[in-house]
Amino acid sequence: MSLPTYTMLIEPQELAALARADGSLAIIDCRHDLARPEWGAAAFLARHIPGAVFAHLDRDLSGPITRESGRHPLPEPERLAAAFGRWGIDRATQIVAYDQASGAYAARLWWLARFLGHARVAVLNGGLAAWQAAGLPVTSATAARPARGFVGEPRLSWVVTAGEVARGLERGEIVLVDARTADRFAGRNETIDAVAGHVPGARNHPLARNLDAQGRFLARAELEQRWRETLSGAKPSAVVSMCGSGVTACHNLLALELAGFAGARLYAGSWSEWIRDPARRVALS
Repeated sequence: MSLPTYTMLIEPQELAALARADGSLAIIDCRHDLARPEWGAAAFLARHIPGAVFAHLDRDLSGPITRESGRHPLPEPERLAAAFGRWGIDRATQIVAYDQASGAYAARLWWLARFLGHARVAVLNGGLAAWQAAGLPVTSATAARPARGFVGEPRLSWVVTAGEVARGLERGEIVLVDARTADRFAGRNETIDAVAGHVPGARNHPLARNLDAQGRFLARAELEQRWRETLSGAKPSAVVSMCGSGVTACHNLLALELAGFAGARLYAGSWSEWIRDPARRVALS
């Protein structure tokens, strides 16, 4: 019997059934707190979905910070592929990523796997909170997964540089969409980065607009309506997603796919990279 393939979202009961049937399934815990970078690892040790392994945003899903980079640069493709191999993933493995609830961090792993050419990856809808609300088990027991060989095929065209963003906006060739909250986008409540505001010409679509009150993704029809409002007729291929550091921008990329608007790209450096160069303009509103 062939097992179902999940490429965007998976529900808690679907994951529970898949875990019973697929011994090669890789479940990746991506919980993180920007203000407490080690909270996710500690939370994982306290309780997690049985069989899961932990991926740290800073150490596993990001590369080293440089003088020019943002806060969460993309990891080198070879290094990321090696991490996937250590987590027991090969090109045939179904991956499921989860975080505490919203998918804000799990979507980063979802996008990175797809960036390496791995389509069989999904985000647990509602995260660990939904899993526990469904009465499904958690554990503190950890076990290493047997390593596998993972060969990535990075899709470098999916990533947009700061220079390409500036030129694309100047020429009217891109639609830049920022996933930060409205107050941070407007420059009224910047508590993370050294400069407040947004890239001139960017549009704001806070990731919370993709979610219901329980931190689950909205139904496709509602997502489609909300994204049509944001895009105002722009083609998905013209969309570039950004946020503070290129993490929650992936949440909007997942939501776009769910809404039927495939083809958007990622400004990986995002706001925290943009402001590294004082010559780059900043807007407040």
